[in-house]
Amino acid sequence: MDLSRPVLAGAVLVTAVAVGPWLARVAVRLAARDGAALPTPLRTGVMTAAFAALLAGAGELTGLRPATAGLAWAAGAAVVLASTDLAVHRLPDRVTYPSYAVCSTALLVDAAVHGTWGALLTAAAAGTTAVLVGGLGWFVSPQGLGLGDVKLLGLLGLVLGWFGWGVLMAGVFLGLLAGALVSVLLLATRRVGWRTAIPFGPPLLAGAVLALALGAVPPG
Repeated sequence: MDLSRPVLAGAVLVTAVAVGPWLARVAVRLAARDGAALPTPLRTGVMTAAFAALLAGAGELTGLRPATAGLAWAAGAAVVLASTDLAVHRLPDRVTYPSYAVCSTALLVDAAVHGTWGALLTAAAAGTTAVLVGGLGWFVSPQGLGLGDVKLLGLLGLVLGWFGWGVLMAGVFLGLLAGALVSVLLLATRRVGWRTAIPFGPPLLAGAVLALALGAVPPG
């Protein structure tokens, strides 16, 4: 029997139960800009379950290695960013910037341990490219793509790029597709109008998760 799998499953469960409620509080307080705001039990349960699912996916994808710590941190950041963006159309730098640092450090340690230097360089190039392309999109249409979205694209470029350029392109495509489908659905049901701003962060994050789930293979 492979002991690493039950150990990993136990770690995921303990981490999700311990950290999930805290993530829910962080998201609500960032959205409300109120340090005393508290999430509802439903929000706490949903965010904890989502965090647990993402943690389990990260562990299943990469196993026990340094890069997994970066993916675990990105999972928590994704839950907080998606919740905050849905609530107030904002992707806080207080979540995005530390995620750059933690994910970069985890990938650097992984390269030192497993020799995945090529993947690290690809991740850095992909993150930089994603920021530049996103920045161009923001310059052309600031109403369609915010600076928070540009920073999120850079983070997703770093994480997805570690698995390869194909995974990054698939993630961006699936994110754009998810955003378009949600927009059409909301318009068709008259929940929004043509000029209504729609948060772009959750579709981008969903596309990244789908790309990792459908075809990502960790280097090394």
